[in-house]
Amino acid sequence: MLKQRRKKKEIRRAGVRQRIRRRVRGTAERPRLTVFRSVRHLHLQLIDDVEGKTLVSVSTQEASFREQSFRYGATVPAASAAGKMLGERAKAAGIVKIVFDRGGYAYHGRVRAVADAAREVGLEF
Repeated sequence: MLKQRRKKKEIRRAGVRQRIRRRVRGTAERPRLTVFRSVRHLHLQLIDDVEGKTLVSVSTQEASFREQSFRYGATVPAASAAGKMLGERAKAAGIVKIVFDRGGYAYHGRVRAVADAAREVGLEF
């Protein structure tokens, strides 16, 4: 019963993700910020879809992130710190404008914390 419910949820999220990806495209001037949430960690990437390259990435598994004394990266404060770190790295790479791809997740909790923190640092959505 539990497996069926989880499978149904995964299939629904995959459909939502495909619909979002059809509309959202990243370029070198305005890359796509994609969010991947796992149970224990969070992965963020700025992707240029034209070239098919990742320009900037941040993960809560990085050693530099672990120094900030988060128990693990699946919390809202950790997501906020990851968003700030991504914003700083993007600015260092000369990126100011981005397109947000929430990856089929609801714009709530960790996903919203990432977006708000990136905006705080100065990224424009």
